[in-house]
Amino acid sequence: MKNLKAYIALFFSIILLSCQSSVPGMAETTPPSHKAWNELLKANVSADGTVNYKGFIKEKAKLEAYLKSLSENAPDRKTWSKNEQLAYWINAYNGFTVKLIVDNYPVESIKDLGPALKIPLIKDVWHYKFFKIGGQESSLDEIEHSILRKEFEEPRIHFAINCASVSCPPLLNEAFEAATIDAQLDKVAKGFINDSSRNKITPNAIQISSIFSWFKGDFTKYGSLIDFLNKYSKVKIKADAKVSHLDYDWNLNE
Repeated sequence: MKNLKAYIALFFSIILLSCQSSVPGMAETTPPSHKAWNELLKANVSADGTVNYKGFIKEKAKLEAYLKSLSENAPDRKTWSKNEQLAYWINAYNGFTVKLIVDNYPVESIKDLGPALKIPLIKDVWHYKFFKIGGQESSLDEIEHSILRKEFEEPRIHFAINCASVSCPPLLNEAFEAATIDAQLDKVAKGFINDSSRNKITPNAIQISSIFSWFKGDFTKYGSLIDFLNKYSKVKIKADAKVSHLDYDWNLNE
């Protein structure tokens, strides 16, 4: 009798586990390859971040296949490393941004795009849910603010994600990868901060990107804004330097 009860219990345990594994979102995933995205970037983005959207349009099938692999392989926070998740989300943000432009090309500015219907609480194009991650509708705003900024507390992401605009940090012409992401984030931070077309830095006065105003809290958690800038700036800024912000150019980065 005891053996019968044990067999019955084992049977129902197996059934329960089988059912659980079939529930959407519960299956474990492995990080998708970013090889195709890396190839697309190298072919269609210059060293200074200028984007050839017409080139992306010609390779739209390849872009969409890569984005499909992202959509179907949402990060598993329990099994993926932090760097695997970070690389995934940065590549997803940039990849879906490029798709947004490709799908609406030609366009003068990303800010001209957005939902066809004006829905309350949806303020702009970044709130537009035009793709899915793990079966759930998602937006660029959710990736940036609810995931990247909230979960990783990594200020350098602001130099890695690209909003398809002239004043944005340039789109890196290589995919972010878990094995190299720390060096890549340092590279884009140094590149952006020392770019005289986006930040004008002298020891006594700095005219810097509006990004440092919009997200100031992200850069000042462990010191002043100038402390953060001095980690990457070739010109050392004095603590009492005058700070002002440059106007943002939202024209397309092509």
